[in-house]
Amino acid sequence: MQGDRDLAATIAASLVLVVGMGVGRFAFTGLYPLMIDEGQLSVSGGSYAASANYAGYLVGALLASVRLPLSSRVLCQLAGVATMLTLAALGFDLPSWAIIAVRGISGAFSAIAMVAASHWLIHDRHQHHAAPTLYAGVGLGILISAEAIALGSVAELGSRTIWFGLAGICAALLVSALVMQAGDRRRTQMTRPEQALSGRQGTSLGPWRLILVYGLAGLGYIITATYLPLLVKTAFPAIGPVQAWALFGLAAAPSCFLWHRLHLRLGTSRSLALNLSCQALGVGLPLLHLPIAYLASAVFVGGTFMGVVTIAMPAGRHLAHRVRFNMLAIMTASYGSGQIIGPLIADELYSLTASFDISLLVAAFALFAGAALSWEVRHDTPQPAAS
Repeated sequence: MQGDRDLAATIAASLVLVVGMGVGRFAFTGLYPLMIDEGQLSVSGGSYAASANYAGYLVGALLASVRLPLSSRVLCQLAGVATMLTLAALGFDLPSWAIIAVRGISGAFSAIAMVAASHWLIHDRHQHHAAPTLYAGVGLGILISAEAIALGSVAELGSRTIWFGLAGICAALLVSALVMQAGDRRRTQMTRPEQALSGRQGTSLGPWRLILVYGLAGLGYIITATYLPLLVKTAFPAIGPVQAWALFGLAAAPSCFLWHRLHLRLGTSRSLALNLSCQALGVGLPLLHLPIAYLASAVFVGGTFMGVVTIAMPAGRHLAHRVRFNMLAIMTASYGSGQIIGPLIADELYSLTASFDISLLVAAFALFAGAALSWEVRHDTPQPAAS
């Protein structure tokens, strides 16, 4: 019976991230080229919309760090409903400045969804072992939104109609999440799985070093996560840009389980270093300007960017007792800061060179720097997984 409740809680929290992050945050990436074709946004306007979203993400993370008179469960529900409404808002005929504003608001609720779902499942319910399922929701949401966009394109629907459709999909998913969360009762004791994980996921990185590495990860992946369909469409029109984005999501969902296992075996420092190094290679692949390189980039970056979250967020939870602030929220804020900087750099460099190549080099360098900072020779030794 308890196992059924735990499973329901895990699915509910994952659905919050499907809506708040996978669709609410990243559907814009898939629709960005279509919105440019329709004249709703320019490349520059899209960059500002992306940065506004990431700025909103930072604000939302900082708000989540404040002790609000709302439980994490209620915040999950609030963030999900608000995300659905911002998706629906984009279905109306809005000027560029309004689209940018809506994306900013959406970003704030994405961060609240990430922090609240993580806090509710990992902290309140002590289900550390469920982290990969939780964060797989982001990749699943990207995949769902990408396929919905692809179907809309085949049906020759405009972007506004597709936004309304995405809002409808999110409404259905949220109802399921709310039903599963309705009977929740917080548990205060540590479960056996959490105790097992606690001994293996400890890290000697220290809170501020982990926060810095997480911020570099946010800066490193965001160029690919914002511009990949546009890059594909510009360089190789024959390749479906939305399907390349679907491949990104398809790689992201199962990768959370892979990186969780590597985290258990290698420890936080080494698994982070390996992840960020692989991600840096993936970010740099489009510099080859080959069709296969763009698709490989989608797999490499999609298969690693949520792995960072799967490794770092539980590790941050284990370090929370060493700081006097909400560790998960400040980590999310650091990640958000990196994401704000990335599109601004890309837009400035694009205006100078009409290319994203230098931006991708900057992003790859940030990820390699994060990998170097993650590496810790002492203390963080591999340990065998529990049977």
